[in-house]
Amino acid sequence: MIIAELNRAPFDFSEGESELVSGYNVEFSSVAFVLLFLSEYGSLIFFSVLSSVIFFNFSIVMRFLVFTLLIFIRSSFPRYRYDLMIRLF
Repeated sequence: MIIAELNRAPFDFSEGESELVSGYNVEFSSVAFVLLFLSEYGSLIFFSVLSSVIFFNFSIVMRFLVFTLLIFIRSSFPRYRYDLMIRLF
């Protein structure tokens, strides 16, 4: 669920549409584009810290492992189709 909330692959449907119509990657200038991607990685770090606090009692090692797992999932799996995403939830 964290990956779907973060709009990370394989649930990054906004980026999938932008490949078809050249969406927000073209519309933002350099500073806004950098801030957009920094906010995405900031939310990734926030959710890894939050899951570490809730489930693993503030463990720094588990925080790093959750962050690494989220990055690994992004690089390993292809995008879902919309109908599969709807059936998943």
